Amino acid sequence: MICVEKANMNTASGKITTQNKGSAWGQTPKPKAIVVCGPTATGKSDLAVLLAEKFNGEIISADSRQVYKGLDLGSGKITKKEMMGVPHYMLDIENPKKIYTVDKFSKSALSRAKEILKKNKIPIICGGTGMYIDALVDGVVYPQVLPDKKLRKELSTYTTEDLYKKLIALDNNRAEQLRNDGGGEFNRVRLIRSIEIAKKLGTVPPLVKNPNFDAIFIGLDFDDKTMKDRILLRIRARMKKGMLKEAERLHAEGISFKRMHEFGLEYGHMASVLEGKITKVEFEELLAKDIWQFVKRQRTWFKKRQEIAWFKPSTANFKKIESLVKRFLNVKVHSTKTKIKNGKNRSTIN
Repeated sequence: MICVEKANMNTASGKITTQNKGSAWGQTPKPKAIVVCGPTATGKSDLAVLLAEKFNGEIISADSRQVYKGLDLGSGKITKKEMMGVPHYMLDIENPKKIYTVDKFSKSALSRAKEILKKNKIPIICGGTGMYIDALVDGVVYPQVLPDKKLRKELSTYTTEDLYKKLIALDNNRAEQLRNDGGGEFNRVRLIRSIEIAKKLGTVPPLVKNPNFDAIFIGLDFDDKTMKDRILLRIRARMKKGMLKEAERLHAEGISFKRMHEFGLEYGHMASVLEGKITKVEFEELLAKDIWQFVKRQRTWFKKRQEIAWFKPSTANFKKIESLVKRFLNVKVHSTKTKIKNGKNRSTIN
Protein backbone atom coordinates (compact mmCIF):
# COMPACT_ATOMS: atom_id res chain seq x y z
CA MET A 1 0.00 0.00 0.00
CA ILE A 2 1.33 3.42 -0.94
CA CYS A 3 0.60 5.85 1.83
CA VAL A 4 2.04 9.14 3.07
CA GLU A 5 5.63 8.19 2.43
CA LYS A 6 7.94 9.16 -0.39
CA ALA A 7 8.20 6.47 -3.03
CA ASN A 8 11.52 4.79 -3.81
CA MET A 9 12.05 5.89 -7.38
CA ASN A 10 14.49 5.24 -10.19
CA THR A 11 15.18 7.21 -13.34
CA ALA A 12 13.10 5.99 -16.27
CA SER A 13 14.73 5.16 -19.57
CA GLY A 14 15.50 8.21 -21.68
CA LYS A 15 17.44 10.99 -19.97
CA ILE A 16 16.18 14.52 -19.58
CA THR A 17 18.86 17.13 -19.12
CA THR A 18 18.38 20.48 -17.41
CA GLN A 19 19.74 23.65 -18.92
CA ASN A 20 20.02 26.88 -16.98
CA LYS A 21 18.55 29.15 -19.63
CA GLY A 22 15.73 30.59 -17.60
CA SER A 23 12.09 29.68 -18.13
CA ALA A 24 8.95 31.24 -19.51
CA TRP A 25 9.36 33.77 -16.71
CA GLY A 26 12.94 34.74 -17.70
CA GLN A 27 15.47 34.76 -14.87
CA THR A 28 12.94 35.82 -12.24
CA PRO A 29 11.93 33.35 -9.49
CA LYS A 30 9.62 30.70 -10.86
CA PRO A 31 6.01 30.80 -9.66
CA LYS A 32 4.69 28.07 -7.42
CA ALA A 33 2.31 25.39 -8.67
CA ILE A 34 0.68 22.27 -7.27
CA VAL A 35 0.76 19.03 -9.27
CA VAL A 36 -1.69 16.22 -8.50
CA CYS A 37 -0.63 13.09 -10.35
CA GLY A 38 -0.73 9.29 -10.30
CA PRO A 39 -2.54 6.40 -11.96
CA THR A 40 -6.10 6.47 -13.22
CA ALA A 41 -9.01 5.81 -10.84
CA THR A 42 -7.35 7.27 -7.74
CA GLY A 43 -9.41 10.42 -7.17
CA LYS A 44 -6.99 13.03 -8.53
CA SER A 45 -9.78 15.33 -9.70
CA ASP A 46 -11.46 15.22 -6.29
CA LEU A 47 -8.24 16.21 -4.59
CA ALA A 48 -7.47 18.96 -7.08
CA VAL A 49 -10.87 20.56 -6.49
CA LEU A 50 -10.41 20.39 -2.71
CA LEU A 51 -6.95 21.94 -2.95
CA ALA A 52 -8.28 24.66 -5.25
CA GLU A 53 -10.93 25.53 -2.66
CA LYS A 54 -8.39 25.50 0.16
CA PHE A 55 -5.62 27.45 -1.55
CA ASN A 56 -7.45 29.76 -3.99
CA GLY A 57 -6.43 27.78 -7.05
CA GLU A 58 -7.64 26.96 -10.54
CA ILE A 59 -7.10 23.66 -12.32
CA ILE A 60 -5.23 22.78 -15.51
CA SER A 61 -6.07 19.29 -16.74
CA ALA A 62 -3.12 17.20 -17.95
CA ASP A 63 -4.91 14.38 -19.72
CA SER A 64 -4.20 13.47 -23.36
CA ARG A 65 -7.77 12.32 -24.10
CA GLN A 66 -9.75 14.88 -22.13
CA VAL A 67 -8.55 17.65 -24.45
CA TYR A 68 -10.97 16.23 -27.05
CA LYS A 69 -14.58 17.33 -27.30
CA GLY A 70 -17.09 14.56 -26.77
CA LEU A 71 -14.71 12.12 -25.09
CA ASP A 72 -16.46 12.38 -21.73
CA LEU A 73 -17.47 9.17 -19.96
CA GLY A 74 -14.80 7.10 -21.65
CA SER A 75 -12.02 9.47 -20.59
CA GLY A 76 -13.37 10.10 -17.09
CA LYS A 77 -13.81 13.82 -17.72
CA ILE A 78 -14.95 15.80 -14.70
CA THR A 79 -18.47 17.25 -14.93
CA LYS A 80 -19.51 20.84 -14.25
CA LYS A 81 -21.22 19.74 -11.03
CA GLU A 82 -18.10 17.94 -9.84
CA MET A 83 -15.98 21.03 -10.52
CA MET A 84 -17.74 22.72 -7.57
CA GLY A 85 -17.40 26.09 -9.29
CA VAL A 86 -13.62 25.80 -9.64
CA PRO A 87 -12.42 26.86 -13.13
CA HIS A 88 -10.86 24.05 -15.17
CA TYR A 89 -8.71 24.50 -18.28
CA MET A 90 -7.45 22.29 -21.13
CA LEU A 91 -10.71 20.33 -21.38
CA ASP A 92 -12.79 20.08 -24.60
CA ILE A 93 -10.40 22.16 -26.70
CA GLU A 94 -9.88 19.99 -29.80
CA ASN A 95 -11.96 18.17 -32.40
CA PRO A 96 -11.39 14.41 -31.92
CA LYS A 97 -10.85 14.07 -35.69
CA LYS A 98 -7.69 16.13 -35.32
CA ILE A 99 -4.37 15.33 -33.67
CA TYR A 100 -3.48 17.27 -30.55
CA THR A 101 0.24 17.25 -29.75
CA VAL A 102 2.13 17.64 -26.51
CA ASP A 103 3.73 20.80 -27.93
CA LYS A 104 0.31 22.37 -28.43
CA PHE A 105 -0.63 21.34 -24.92
CA SER A 106 2.44 22.80 -23.25
CA LYS A 107 2.07 26.17 -25.01
CA SER A 108 -1.66 26.49 -24.36
CA ALA A 109 -1.46 25.21 -20.78
CA LEU A 110 1.40 27.60 -19.96
CA SER A 111 -0.72 30.47 -21.29
CA ARG A 112 -3.60 29.39 -19.04
CA ALA A 113 -1.19 29.19 -16.08
CA LYS A 114 -0.09 32.77 -16.70
CA GLU A 115 -3.74 33.87 -16.69
CA ILE A 116 -4.29 32.09 -13.38
CA LEU A 117 -1.23 33.71 -11.83
CA LYS A 118 -2.31 37.17 -12.98
CA LYS A 119 -5.41 36.66 -10.84
CA ASN A 120 -3.12 35.92 -7.87
CA LYS A 121 -4.33 32.33 -7.85
CA ILE A 122 -2.40 29.05 -7.75
CA PRO A 123 -2.18 26.81 -10.85
CA ILE A 124 -3.10 23.24 -9.92
CA ILE A 125 -1.99 20.80 -12.60
CA CYS A 126 -3.97 17.59 -12.39
CA GLY A 127 -3.75 14.45 -14.50
CA GLY A 128 -2.20 11.12 -15.30
CA THR A 129 -0.49 11.87 -18.62
CA GLY A 130 3.13 12.05 -17.55
CA MET A 131 4.37 13.54 -20.81
CA TYR A 132 1.91 16.45 -20.55
CA ILE A 133 2.94 17.15 -16.97
CA ASP A 134 6.64 17.04 -17.88
CA ALA A 135 6.11 19.38 -20.84
CA LEU A 136 4.27 21.97 -18.77
CA VAL A 137 6.09 21.82 -15.44
CA ASP A 138 9.60 21.02 -16.65
CA GLY A 139 9.40 23.06 -19.83
CA VAL A 140 10.59 20.06 -21.81
CA VAL A 141 11.80 21.03 -25.29
CA TYR A 142 10.96 18.48 -27.98
CA PRO A 143 12.91 17.88 -31.22
CA GLN A 144 12.05 20.31 -34.01
CA VAL A 145 11.64 17.93 -36.95
CA LEU A 146 9.18 18.84 -39.68
CA PRO A 147 6.49 16.30 -40.67
CA ASP A 148 7.46 13.92 -43.49
CA LYS A 149 4.20 13.37 -45.40
CA LYS A 150 5.64 10.65 -47.64
CA LEU A 151 6.97 8.67 -44.69
CA ARG A 152 3.75 9.13 -42.75
CA LYS A 153 1.72 7.80 -45.66
CA GLU A 154 3.97 4.75 -45.87
CA LEU A 155 3.82 4.12 -42.11
CA SER A 156 0.03 4.46 -42.08
CA THR A 157 -0.14 1.06 -43.80
CA TYR A 158 1.79 -0.63 -40.96
CA THR A 159 0.09 -2.40 -38.08
CA THR A 160 0.66 -0.86 -34.65
CA GLU A 161 2.78 -3.87 -33.69
CA ASP A 162 4.96 -3.45 -36.77
CA LEU A 163 5.37 0.26 -36.05
CA TYR A 164 6.64 -0.56 -32.58
CA LYS A 165 9.05 -3.17 -33.97
CA LYS A 166 10.35 -0.63 -36.47
CA LEU A 167 10.95 1.89 -33.69
CA ILE A 168 12.80 -0.73 -31.65
CA ALA A 169 15.11 -1.29 -34.61
CA LEU A 170 15.70 2.45 -35.01
CA ASP A 171 15.87 3.53 -31.36
CA ASN A 172 15.27 0.95 -28.66
CA ASN A 173 15.56 3.54 -25.86
CA ARG A 174 12.72 5.56 -27.34
CA ALA A 175 10.64 2.41 -27.76
CA GLU A 176 11.13 1.65 -24.05
CA GLN A 177 10.12 5.20 -23.15
CA LEU A 178 6.85 4.85 -25.03
CA ARG A 179 6.14 1.46 -23.50
CA ASN A 180 6.56 2.96 -20.02
CA ASP A 181 4.36 5.97 -20.76
CA GLY A 182 0.87 4.66 -20.23
CA GLY A 183 0.32 2.66 -23.41
CA GLY A 184 2.56 4.67 -25.69
CA GLU A 185 3.51 1.55 -27.63
CA PHE A 186 -0.12 1.36 -28.83
CA ASN A 187 -0.32 5.03 -29.78
CA ARG A 188 0.14 5.13 -33.55
CA VAL A 189 0.55 8.90 -33.67
CA ARG A 190 3.44 8.86 -31.18
CA LEU A 191 5.01 5.80 -32.77
CA ILE A 192 4.99 7.37 -36.23
CA ARG A 193 6.33 10.66 -34.88
CA SER A 194 9.13 8.85 -33.04
CA ILE A 195 10.08 6.92 -36.19
CA GLU A 196 9.99 10.17 -38.15
CA ILE A 197 12.41 11.85 -35.72
CA ALA A 198 14.67 8.80 -35.43
CA LYS A 199 14.99 8.49 -39.21
CA LYS A 200 15.80 12.19 -39.52
CA LEU A 201 18.22 12.53 -36.57
CA GLY A 202 19.43 8.96 -36.14
CA THR A 203 17.78 8.67 -32.72
CA VAL A 204 15.16 10.53 -30.75
CA PRO A 205 17.50 12.85 -28.81
CA PRO A 206 17.47 13.28 -25.02
CA LEU A 207 14.95 15.87 -24.00
CA VAL A 208 16.06 19.23 -22.59
CA LYS A 209 14.06 20.98 -19.91
CA ASN A 210 13.85 24.55 -18.62
CA PRO A 211 11.48 24.31 -15.62
CA ASN A 212 8.55 26.71 -15.62
CA PHE A 213 7.43 26.24 -12.04
CA ASP A 214 8.57 25.65 -8.51
CA ALA A 215 6.15 22.77 -8.06
CA ILE A 216 5.08 20.46 -5.28
CA PHE A 217 4.07 16.98 -6.48
CA ILE A 218 1.29 15.08 -4.74
CA GLY A 219 0.76 11.51 -5.96
CA LEU A 220 -2.29 9.35 -5.29
CA ASP A 221 -2.34 5.56 -5.47
CA PHE A 222 -3.89 2.47 -3.90
CA ASP A 223 -2.63 -1.04 -3.27
CA ASP A 224 -2.96 -3.43 -6.23
CA LYS A 225 -6.09 -5.23 -5.06
CA THR A 226 -7.96 -2.02 -4.36
CA MET A 227 -6.94 -0.62 -7.74
CA LYS A 228 -8.22 -3.69 -9.58
CA ASP A 229 -11.54 -3.52 -7.70
CA ARG A 230 -11.92 0.19 -8.45
CA ILE A 231 -11.14 -0.33 -12.14
CA LEU A 232 -13.88 -2.94 -12.48
CA LEU A 233 -16.38 -0.87 -10.50
CA ARG A 234 -15.62 2.16 -12.64
CA ILE A 235 -16.14 0.26 -15.93
CA ARG A 236 -19.52 -1.05 -14.79
CA ALA A 237 -20.66 2.35 -13.54
CA ARG A 238 -19.66 4.06 -16.77
CA MET A 239 -21.49 1.48 -18.85
CA LYS A 240 -24.64 2.08 -16.80
CA LYS A 241 -24.26 5.81 -17.47
CA GLY A 242 -24.17 5.21 -21.22
CA MET A 243 -20.51 4.98 -22.17
CA LEU A 244 -21.24 2.70 -25.13
CA LYS A 245 -23.85 5.17 -26.38
CA GLU A 246 -21.15 7.84 -26.24
CA ALA A 247 -19.02 5.72 -28.58
CA GLU A 248 -21.99 5.20 -30.90
CA ARG A 249 -22.57 8.96 -31.00
CA LEU A 250 -18.91 9.68 -31.74
CA HIS A 251 -18.96 7.21 -34.63
CA ALA A 252 -22.20 8.70 -35.96
CA GLU A 253 -20.51 12.11 -35.88
CA GLY A 254 -17.74 10.84 -38.13
CA ILE A 255 -15.14 9.47 -35.72
CA SER A 256 -13.86 6.32 -37.43
CA PHE A 257 -13.32 3.06 -35.59
CA LYS A 258 -9.66 3.38 -36.53
CA ARG A 259 -9.49 6.73 -34.76
CA MET A 260 -11.27 5.30 -31.72
CA HIS A 261 -8.68 2.54 -31.54
CA GLU A 262 -6.01 5.24 -31.57
CA PHE A 263 -7.58 6.77 -28.46
CA GLY A 264 -7.08 3.38 -26.81
CA LEU A 265 -8.49 1.71 -23.71
CA GLU A 266 -12.25 2.40 -23.36
CA TYR A 267 -12.66 3.81 -26.87
CA GLY A 268 -10.62 1.10 -28.56
CA HIS A 269 -12.56 -1.68 -26.88
CA MET A 270 -15.91 0.04 -27.47
CA ALA A 271 -15.01 0.27 -31.14
CA SER A 272 -14.40 -3.48 -31.11
CA VAL A 273 -17.87 -4.02 -29.58
CA LEU A 274 -19.51 -1.81 -32.20
CA GLU A 275 -17.58 -3.59 -34.95
CA GLY A 276 -18.86 -6.92 -33.64
CA LYS A 277 -15.36 -8.18 -32.85
CA ILE A 278 -16.02 -8.74 -29.13
CA THR A 279 -19.08 -9.10 -26.88
CA LYS A 280 -20.01 -6.81 -23.99
CA VAL A 281 -18.94 -9.53 -21.57
CA GLU A 282 -15.56 -9.80 -23.26
CA PHE A 283 -15.38 -6.00 -23.30
CA GLU A 284 -15.46 -5.75 -19.50
CA GLU A 285 -12.82 -8.42 -19.00
CA LEU A 286 -10.46 -7.16 -21.70
CA LEU A 287 -10.81 -3.51 -20.71
CA ALA A 288 -10.20 -4.20 -17.02
CA LYS A 289 -7.05 -6.10 -17.94
CA ASP A 290 -5.78 -3.33 -20.23
CA ILE A 291 -6.52 -0.55 -17.73
CA TRP A 292 -4.57 -2.50 -15.10
CA GLN A 293 -1.61 -2.70 -17.48
CA PHE A 294 -2.05 1.01 -18.13
CA VAL A 295 -1.92 1.72 -14.38
CA LYS A 296 1.35 -0.16 -14.11
CA ARG A 297 2.82 1.85 -16.96
CA GLN A 298 1.68 5.10 -15.34
CA ARG A 299 3.38 4.06 -12.12
CA THR A 300 6.57 3.35 -14.03
CA TRP A 301 6.49 6.79 -15.63
CA PHE A 302 6.01 8.63 -12.34
CA LYS A 303 8.75 6.66 -10.61
CA LYS A 304 11.34 8.89 -12.25
CA ARG A 305 10.19 11.76 -10.04
CA GLN A 306 11.71 11.26 -6.61
CA GLU A 307 10.04 14.45 -5.39
CA ILE A 308 6.51 13.02 -5.54
CA ALA A 309 4.94 12.59 -2.09
CA TRP A 310 2.62 9.58 -2.36
CA PHE A 311 -0.62 9.15 -0.43
CA LYS A 312 -3.52 6.73 -0.29
CA PRO A 313 -6.68 8.85 -0.75
CA SER A 314 -8.51 9.30 2.57
CA THR A 315 -9.85 12.10 4.75
CA ALA A 316 -6.98 11.67 7.21
CA ASN A 317 -4.37 11.82 4.46
CA PHE A 318 -6.00 14.86 2.93
CA LYS A 319 -5.24 16.70 6.16
CA LYS A 320 -1.60 15.68 5.78
CA ILE A 321 -1.59 16.78 2.14
CA GLU A 322 -3.15 20.08 3.16
CA SER A 323 -0.39 20.68 5.74
CA LEU A 324 2.29 19.78 3.23
CA VAL A 325 0.92 22.16 0.61
CA LYS A 326 0.37 24.91 3.18
CA ARG A 327 4.05 24.78 4.18
CA PHE A 328 5.08 24.80 0.52
CA LEU A 329 2.94 27.82 -0.36
CA ASN A 330 3.30 29.55 3.02
CA VAL A 331 -0.29 30.81 2.81
CA LYS A 332 -3.51 30.66 4.77
CA VAL A 333 -6.14 28.13 3.75
CA HIS A 334 -9.79 28.68 2.89
CA SER A 335 -12.70 26.64 4.22
CA THR A 336 -13.91 23.92 1.84
CA LYS A 337 -17.39 22.82 0.85
CA THR A 338 -16.58 19.14 0.42
CA LYS A 339 -14.67 16.32 2.03
CA ILE A 340 -12.64 13.54 0.50
CA LYS A 341 -13.72 10.05 1.53
CA ASN A 342 -11.32 7.36 0.40
CA GLY A 343 -11.20 8.97 -3.05
CA LYS A 344 -14.84 8.07 -3.67
CA ASN A 345 -16.37 11.47 -4.49
CA ARG A 346 -16.19 10.64 -8.19
CA SER A 347 -13.20 8.45 -8.95
CA THR A 348 -15.07 5.20 -8.40
CA ILE A 349 -17.27 6.05 -11.35
CA ASN A 350 -14.82 8.05 -13.51
